[in-house]
Parts: sequence; C-alpha cells; structure tokens
Amino acid sequence: MTDPRPTALQSPERRELILRAAVREGLLDPEDALLAGFIDLDAVAATVDSLHRAFPDSVDVLHAFAAKANSLVPVLAELRTLGMGCEVAGPGELAQALAAGFDPERIVFDSPAKTRRELRQALDLGVAVNIDSWQELARIDELLADKAESGALEPRSRIGVRINPQVGGGSIGATSTATANSKFGIALADEGNAERLVAAFRERPWLTWLHCHVGSQGCTPDLMAEGVAAAAGLAQRINAELGRRQVVGLDIGGGLPVDFHSDLAGPGYDEYVERLRVHAPALFSGGFRVVTEFGRSVLAKSGFTAAYVEYTKTAGGRAIAITSAGVQVATRTVFAPESWPLRISAHDATGAAKRGEPVAQDIAGPACFAGDLVARARALPLLEPGDIVALLDTGAYYATTPFAYNSLLEPAVHGVRVASDGTVRFGLLRRAQTVEELLARTGGRPRRP
Repeated sequence: MTDPRPTALQSPERRELILRAAVREGLLDPEDALLAGFIDLDAVAATVDSLHRAFPDSVDVLHAFAAKANSLVPVLAELRTLGMGCEVAGPGELAQALAAGFDPERIVFDSPAKTRRELRQALDLGVAVNIDSWQELARIDELLADKAESGALEPRSRIGVRINPQVGGGSIGATSTATANSKFGIALADEGNAERLVAAFRERPWLTWLHCHVGSQGCTPDLMAEGVAAAAGLAQRINAELGRRQVVGLDIGGGLPVDFHSDLAGPGYDEYVERLRVHAPALFSGGFRVVTEFGRSVLAKSGFTAAYVEYTKTAGGRAIAITSAGVQVATRTVFAPESWPLRISAHDATGAAKRGEPVAQDIAGPACFAGDLVARARALPLLEPGDIVALLDTGAYYATTPFAYNSLLEPAVHGVRVASDGTVRFGLLRRAQTVEELLARTGGRPRRP
C-alpha cells in the first residue's frame, strides 16, 4: 500500500525554501512580478517514477500525460524525458505535444468533437485515435477509404473506440464521465450497443483498441477500476466472438484523485493498481497492451502559485486580503469552491512562513465580481500589504491554464530544481504576458506616448 506520509518533496519547508529564493531573485516582486506559478520538477520526476513502478514489468504500458492538466511545452518536454507519452484533446494540445518532441505513436488523441481536418492530420501522422461516437466511426470509415484510394493499405494509427461503461458518477458531477447520460463515448449498457460494437470490430480489422475513462477528481479508485473492468470484459467478448485476438490494447484513462486538504498525495498509483487487480485482472494477463492518461495526479502536488497582498480591509467584522491571485489562475476554485478547495499558506515579504495567531480571513482576487475569492474565512496569521500568499497543489491547471477574465495578464511560470546542498535553480517555463501581447491578441495597438 501507499505510504501515506508526505515526502520531503511535499514539505512546507521545501516550499518556503523555493519561495524565499524566488523573492531574492526577483521572480516575485511587489512592483514587477506580483504573481507567479512554480513547478517543482524534482517532485514531478519522483511522482512519474512512482507511476512507472506501480505497474508490473509484465504489462506493456504507455503512460500518456493528459496535456489538459498542464500544456506548457517545456513541461510536456520534461515529461517526455521521464518516459511518458501524451494524451491530447484538440489541435492546440496536439501541436504542443509535437513541439515538445513526442513521437506521434506516443500521442493519443481524445475528443468528442474531432473535425475531419483534425482526424486527417492524426491519421497522417500516425497518432493514436480513440473514436467517441458512431458518427465519428463513420467519418473514420470515409477518411480511411480515401487513404486506401491513394494506396494506403492500412492506417498507421492505433485506432480504438471509447466506451462509456456507465458505472456511475463520483462526488463531482462535472468531472464524472461514466454516468448514464455522459456526453463521452458509446454508452455500453444502452440497448443494442454491445452487439453493435462487436459487429463494428468484426467489420473493421483495423479497430484494435478500447478506451474508457470514468472521470477524475471525486471518483474513487474502485469506481475507476469498475469502468476498466467493463472495457476489459467487452474486449474479451469481442475477441471470443470473432475467434481472433483483435482487441490488443486497453486505454484505461486517468483520473486518480488528488488530496487538496493536506500534503499527502492522496490514493497512490500502487493502490490504484491493486484495485485494478481486483476488478480487472485481465489487464495483467499479458493479453493486452495498456495506455493510461493521468494528468492532475502527476503534477498537482508539485506546484504552487504565489501572489503579493496588495491591500487589506475589514467588512462586517471579516478581514479581507486583496491579492493578484483570483479567478484568472484559480478558476475552478472561485466558481465551485466546495468541489475545488485550495490550501493557502501565509508568508512575509521575504517568503518566510508568517507567524501569529490565526484569524479568519477572505483571500480575494483582483477580478471585478464579488465571488472572486480563493478562500473564505480561512484561519491564517493576519495578512498585511506586502505579505505573500501561496495557493498550494496548483501544479496542474490553475496558473498554467489561465482564464482571461478582465483581461488579466497571464503570469510567469517557473520550473524549480533543488540541489542536494539546498541551492534552488529556476528555469522559465512560460514568461509573463505583456500588455503589448494582450493588445495584439485582442486586435488593438499600443497607444504611443
């Protein structure tokens, strides 16, 4: 079982070391760098290693990072060097994966709305494709017929079908993708669909994979494993009825939840593998290749977002700290705080942990609506202008996937490594957006003085 204790890579002391170094080097500055994201690349490497070690060597597995969780090209390139593939959900993420150096055969394309152009590009490159609907299957038929007329005998891509195992949802409806009415995949339990899927594979020898994804945050490892079991059972049925080993691989998705309440990582990959052994033993029989698509669990605990406190005030007896970190870097937390709570740590202007009696405070962002709060009535040492707050567990999504409300500028994101002697080294992953870039993006020109 997973050791539940936090490692040194998840410790408050390490975050403080990084934050203090960032202040010293001017990566955080009360005038010029009010907000920045940080990704601890040593912690990322440790997490990826734990993922690789969790699956036995007897299983031929490709761990494809879900690019939606952090699509910064240098981050994707780092994950590639750590032995991962990449799962993409649109043309932008595909372009980022290619720019990061992933070989097309180690890229998986998932989306419920793939266009003909996007499918044609994926098939030309040899990117793996998971078909999401009967109509998309018909579209693939047409594209492959066109390629056959040009002399292509068989597709270069691994092509599979995404099923919805309809095993139910987790505690967050928006991230549960295996409910009875989910928009994703072909609903396996709907009348006639299982038989129709068997027939589709019989008629198409190039269909060789099945894909399922139960959901992400809020879904338990057991629920996820039940979905995988449904896909494995269908694969075995197809192979048995066709009398040949046609389904050779299972893409089991990702979605392992993250513990946003402590420094603990949450359920570990080894714990999830044990649940897979219970619910879907066929996965370990040697009869199937495997692809995973973990995203948030790979990076969330390895990052934080830091912002200066600009002003403080009280209203109705409640202390409020106004910072530069709000909806633009914590979109889910602001709009759905019950589902996406964030831990906040308080620091003085040097980055050192702030001491003092905890006081209930709202931590507010800069956006022009009342709900722009990243924490409500949070007990922290009383914050003052010039202090720093850190939004923890934000290495996935958050600052790396900004929301352009109020035309707030995208912050810089820095990669971090810490040497054995405690020396902190930073590398720029994304530079801060400038006003000139914002104007160019929104069709304007800078006003000349």
